[in-house]
Amino acid sequence: MFPATLLAQKNDAQATQGTHNDLDVDAADQQSPGMTITTKEAASGKQNNQQVESDAHAATPLVPASATWDSFHGQLNAQKYSPLKQITADNVGQLKKVWEFHTGDVADGKGATPATVWSATPIFANDTLYIGTPFYRLIALDPGTGKEKWSYDTKAPREALTQPVLKNRGVAYWQAKNPVAGQACQKIVYMGTVDGKLYALDADSGKPCENFADRGVLNVEQWNTINAKFPLSLLQPPTVVGDHLIFGWAGKDWAYEEAPPGTVFSVNAKTGKREWTFDAIPADIRKRTGTANVWTQMSADIAHGLIYLPVSSPSPNYWGGNRVDAIPLGTSTTALDVNTGKVVWSRQWVHHDVWDYDINSAPTLMDITVNGKPIPALIQATKQGFLFVVNRLTGEDVWPIEERPVPQGDGSVQGEKLSPTQPFPTKPAPLLDQSKKPALWQLADIVGAGQCSRLWDKLSYEGMYTPPTTKGEGALTYPDSSGGVQWGGVAFDPQSQIAVVNTSHIVQYVKLYSREDYDKANTGSGNENGFAAQEGAPYGMRLLVARNWLGMPCWKPPFGELVALDMHTGDVKWRRPIGASQQYGFFMPESWGSPTIGGPAVTAGGVIFIGASMDAKVRAYSLDSGKELWSDQVEAPAVANPSVYAWKGREYVAFVAGGNTILKDQVGDQVVVYALPESNQ
Repeated sequence: MFPATLLAQKNDAQATQGTHNDLDVDAADQQSPGMTITTKEAASGKQNNQQVESDAHAATPLVPASATWDSFHGQLNAQKYSPLKQITADNVGQLKKVWEFHTGDVADGKGATPATVWSATPIFANDTLYIGTPFYRLIALDPGTGKEKWSYDTKAPREALTQPVLKNRGVAYWQAKNPVAGQACQKIVYMGTVDGKLYALDADSGKPCENFADRGVLNVEQWNTINAKFPLSLLQPPTVVGDHLIFGWAGKDWAYEEAPPGTVFSVNAKTGKREWTFDAIPADIRKRTGTANVWTQMSADIAHGLIYLPVSSPSPNYWGGNRVDAIPLGTSTTALDVNTGKVVWSRQWVHHDVWDYDINSAPTLMDITVNGKPIPALIQATKQGFLFVVNRLTGEDVWPIEERPVPQGDGSVQGEKLSPTQPFPTKPAPLLDQSKKPALWQLADIVGAGQCSRLWDKLSYEGMYTPPTTKGEGALTYPDSSGGVQWGGVAFDPQSQIAVVNTSHIVQYVKLYSREDYDKANTGSGNENGFAAQEGAPYGMRLLVARNWLGMPCWKPPFGELVALDMHTGDVKWRRPIGASQQYGFFMPESWGSPTIGGPAVTAGGVIFIGASMDAKVRAYSLDSGKELWSDQVEAPAVANPSVYAWKGREYVAFVAGGNTILKDQVGDQVVVYALPESNQ
């Protein structure tokens, strides 16, 4: 095991106060090999067994005893696993659509309303399927028929206040330990909005909970007090742990040098009262940078009272001359005491991140056996295609994670101070080969009359950590800020100890422009591509996908894969292309695969369910072999994680088919649910 440097938090008293828990770490420590930041308790090997409030307690198993899909990743452990066995690898080919529901909340962006991006996992709780929409409505459906029970319109603005699109990733659910019959808001569903409001509704009636914040609405914008350039958009549902609602927020990418710092909030689930806050950026530099927020879902180990934060990069994204000071919690996985917000341990996966390599998915918690030894582990997938595996109680390596030298730039960017090394996992192996420039796709080059090969010659590439440059066409980025692995994260079967993850193979290129050159070059932007100002910084930037004039990728397929890993050894069990790419209405061969957004679910029946691909199909694969077993065409790419639930003795699989314009211009408003024919059950 690569030795870890254990750094005790210097101000434990401040950290336990529950307000702005800043970590005081020397600049030199930011790039310590194998660095683990821990509290003294974790460093001495003690486990944080403090009881979590409400019905969570130290005897709570990591894997629920019964089928549970009441949160964004199915369960708080983010395993996306169901113990249901009615649908198996042998009979999944007989799945039929049993109902569908259309919300009506959809826009293609061609009119006054921005395009919708719908990534909401349907959650099953309280004998109901709950969804949130990109128009910020919350809808409750009968899980067996799809009939609407109730809906609530937050009347949030249908404006692209922070994102270039209207976006929603769903809702969260809480209930009292012993709900009182007939009393309102003993069971609550929550949903956030683009303008920074969190709504709490009675799960049975859909009416606002009068005792939560201001008559059912918490205005998170009241806490947006530093560099308030944009609202704190609540696009991801809160993580519910006991009586805590814990949430971060999404902002405006690539827009500003100085931006709101990425505060994470914990509020009481019943009252909305703020309990503690966490900030990844040290207080003394917070005003001259920003973000390092948590815009995606978190995971939690209830038994040990820990919540795990996937922390993004500081601002601006592609130049860091304003933030050469240590920000050791940026682009990290950070474990907090769920009751206090105190840092227990943290691992930084990118030092001085100038590639927008946000940690964008909740780490998946798992109990694994390695060399005969049981280990309480987690696996953190990243945009780079790395899978970091550490002990979830201490943050220490399960397999060695090495600090390796990385490129230091061509001198064209002023004020920058790059890290000399970056962390590399030795196992599992990277999901894609970032060590050399991706192979050119000869077909695309021929069709483009050599356009791709000419572009390849103009792009610098010294591996994944090639620094941004002002020269030529810029630096090739592989993988790019789109992934690698996106926010769907890793699924895990606790019985076989097989992990499953989908990964995209996308090549982009980034170039920095001086302020004067940027104003001349700027031709606009799209969804996660084009020009971005990084206002206040000495450099604006441009990020483009490497394609020929016909839109064909310049790099060799496959463009996306589904990968299974044996977590006893960290070795790949199987891998295969996933989905089919689509352009101008034509489907490409499935051997080429597709970029993917959204993640998989796995079941005890030996089945993997996933949408995620460009071709707007939902699929089932064999967990054992990777063989495709079933598919169906839906309205738009199903970029939300699927849900697996049981209702009245029948197993159902639910997909949201809403689309994402990063993949293609096809959007939808469909909830579609599948089950076996009743005669087969």
